Order: sequence, then C-alpha cells, then structure tokens
Amino acid sequence: MTDKPITGTPKVALVKTGTYDSEIIAPAIEKVFSLLGGTGKFVTGGDRVLIKPNLIAPRPNESAVQTHAAVILEIARVLKDIGAKPFIADSPAWKNTQACIKIIGLEEPLKKLGVPVCQLNNGKRIKIAGSSVAVSEVALEADKIINVPKFKTHQQLTATFAVKNIFGCVPGKEKAFWHFARGKSHHDFCEMLLEIYKLLNPAICIIDAVIAMEGMGPLSGTPRKLGCLVASSDPIACEFVCAKLIDMKPQELPIVKAAKKIGFGCCDQDSIEIVGDDVNELKCPDFKRANPIPLRFSFPRICKSAAKQLFFMAKETMGGNKDR
Repeated sequence: MTDKPITGTPKVALVKTGTYDSEIIAPAIEKVFSLLGGTGKFVTGGDRVLIKPNLIAPRPNESAVQTHAAVILEIARVLKDIGAKPFIADSPAWKNTQACIKIIGLEEPLKKLGVPVCQLNNGKRIKIAGSSVAVSEVALEADKIINVPKFKTHQQLTATFAVKNIFGCVPGKEKAFWHFARGKSHHDFCEMLLEIYKLLNPAICIIDAVIAMEGMGPLSGTPRKLGCLVASSDPIACEFVCAKLIDMKPQELPIVKAAKKIGFGCCDQDSIEIVGDDVNELKCPDFKRANPIPLRFSFPRICKSAAKQLFFMAKETMGGNKDR
C-alpha cells in the first residue's frame, strides 16, 4: 500500500468517452493518467497492484451493476506496460469474484494478459473508528491499490462514487454485519468507510461513469449514459465532481458530510482543479435519484443473506465435484 497522505490542491481528471470500445476507452484511460501526472506518479514497475473494481453480483456489463470489463482490462494493460504486476480482486455480496469476472467477459482476456483474479478474503482484525473490522490481507499486502468504482445511485447512501467501493475489502458477509452494527447513524457508518479508505489509501480512484446507474441503485437501477471517466488521488474531490455531474448538492451525500466532519480529503469544492473536459458540457441534470431506504440491515436480513450465499457456494462446489 502507499502511505502518502492526501495533500495539496485536489486535481480531478474528467475525460469524455462515448463508448466502451477498446479504441476509445484505451486512450481515455491513458489520458486520465497523463492529466494527473503520468502513470509513474501512482505506480512503478514491479509493484503488485490491486485493481479493485465494483464486483457486487454476477450481472452483465449492460446492466451497469458492475464496473465495465473494458475499463478494468485497459487499466490492467496500462500497468502491465510499465512492468507492474496487476491483479483483480473483490469480495462480492453475491457469489464470488470469479463468477462476476466471468459474466462480464473478462475471464479469457485477463488470462491472455497474465493478470490473476482472486478473492478479497483472509480478514485481519484492525481497530477502525472504534471497532474491530476485518480487512482482507490480500488488500493490505498489495503494494498499491487502484480503486475502480461504478458511478451509481444508492438507496441507502444517496449515491456512491469513490469511497464506498473500498468497503469491498471487508471480506464476505461482514459487510452486511457492519450495516447492522453501525447503520443506526449515517455518520458512524460513513466514518468507518472513510477510515477503511484511509487505511488502504488507494493511489488513485478511476470512476466508470461511461454508462452509470440511476434510480434504484446499487443493484436494481437503470443504465444511464454519462459518457465519461472521473479520476483523482483525492476520493472526496471525486465525490464533489460526480455530484456536480448530476446536479446533486454535495451535502446530500452522507460520505461527503462525514469526510468534512473528520477532516478527510477535499473540504471545499471551489478549490478543486478539474482537468480535461468541461464538467458543464457533461452534466445530466435529470439523472434519476434513488428512493431512500434505511441504512441499517435487520439481523434477520443478515442471516437470510448469509444463508443464501452459503447455498450458492455449496451449489458451486457440488457442480465442481460433478465436473471432476
């Protein structure tokens, strides 16, 4: 992991890209790094780099539930080109990383590129925001992390742009437990998310907002074209710019409010330097919001979710045994 704190004037790269076609998305990813000082500012040759996409459930690219395959693949290619050692990992809410990767068509391209895929498991207990939280040793042991979220509305947190994706470094159904244990207060829950982000300190956040999700996110919303990538080493600056893209007031975002209260990241949207394309030309003021639901999971819901996941795992194991 990098241990450099977030300092200086926050800079956010905004790069217009109309499609996920490789001839379009590849130069867009390269432009993102170039606008922010070059790939070498964030990653050097030989680094083991965790590319942390949003792999929440095995849904296809066109659903806009997960980070698009093209974005993940092109970031991996950029890293391979400078001699880094990228790998893809997550801890999905449903099924596993491999199942999520397979359904978006990334399994074979990653194999050809020599990029491994693994699960963010083996949690190590760490004191975070007054609680003992399990954080994947896989994430803790990476030299660098590149955070690659999906731009989505969120029924419990209004919208999730940069910070929430790193919650996937908490293994398995413990994520659901923390929705129960700290979900009474948006501030308490978001403070935990921010402290996990500070601990892992991703080198850069690159948000897939080419086709975003509006409405009932993060799983049941509708795909909506925004046509851009948003990136920065400061995740709160990303949150501000993403909110601006859809005419959302930053104070509507519990994560931004909590960040300001604990003094993490950018605290003034007027201080942000946006480089690349014009945010006003990419605005989508009629982007549909999510109908809010309680942040806190009930204990029966956690049990039901865990049982369902165990069923999936058992079914996959039985299927694997039959294949042998």
